Amino acid sequence: MKASVVSAYGGPEVMKYQDMPDPKPGAGDVVVKVAGIGINPEDMLERNGNLKDQWPLHFPAIIGLDVSGTVVATGDGVTDLKVGDRVCGWSYHTYAEMVADKASLFAKVPETMDLVEAAAIPLVGVTGSQLISVASGLQPGQTVLVAGAAGAVGRSAVYMAKVSGARVIAGVQGFQLDQAAGIGADEAIALDDPAAFATIPQVDVVANTLRGKAATDLLAKVKDGGTFASVTGEPDGTKDYPKVRVVSFVSKQDRAVIAFMVDAVNAGKLGIPIGRREKLQNAGAAQAAFTKGGIGKVLLVP
Repeated sequence: MKASVVSAYGGPEVMKYQDMPDPKPGAGDVVVKVAGIGINPEDMLERNGNLKDQWPLHFPAIIGLDVSGTVVATGDGVTDLKVGDRVCGWSYHTYAEMVADKASLFAKVPETMDLVEAAAIPLVGVTGSQLISVASGLQPGQTVLVAGAAGAVGRSAVYMAKVSGARVIAGVQGFQLDQAAGIGADEAIALDDPAAFATIPQVDVVANTLRGKAATDLLAKVKDGGTFASVTGEPDGTKDYPKVRVVSFVSKQDRAVIAFMVDAVNAGKLGIPIGRREKLQNAGAAQAAFTKGGIGKVLLVP
């Protein structure tokens, strides 16, 4: 098979398109012929070596987390998926024409959904959903401010918060206010507008996807006894808010959550904007475009 591999730690230029061995299914595995691959920030952190202490790469290395495609082989013991099933999942080593991994990681994709675009859902859908359902402790009737609500993780968090019966404030940048109307929140506020920021009431939960000062400033918007749940780590200044429960959250693979979010997207209840598609052989250029931001999800297509 062909794959875009990391040839050494570095920038986009280290991505090389080359032949790699076809994966074989072990017990409990499926082999998926890839239709789409979602680019995520973690891909660049692996490529440039920021994560080499936790997850060292062995070159040439296939990276990638999001994938969609069609099952073409199954390993021993697989009973819930079969050859021909359309699936998507949060897997590993996905920058390739074929992926083999545990069947339990893949959710089925409806026939009515674009199979390539299904690759945009798994990681961001799980992360946004679990930020609300696992990390925040949000209860029905409470108010949550989703910071970075225009992003894919933020949109997923808004959806999960509304499903959970909360009142939702979408925190976005000023230029995103127009698109924020379609996110599904009860109201939207420009976090980069000092006057608008000052009007934000204290809330039960801040579900945060932002970094730096923007995240730190939001600590003041959490009620005493409330929760600041964050997927970007603990912000500076938390010691100044001893009555706020700060949760630095890392999402975990969950097929059921992926299936739930796939159904929401397929029903038009959740939108995850797709910025562009790029050929797998151009993975380096696609990563560079993704890093600049502002274009939605970037998908690779074999």
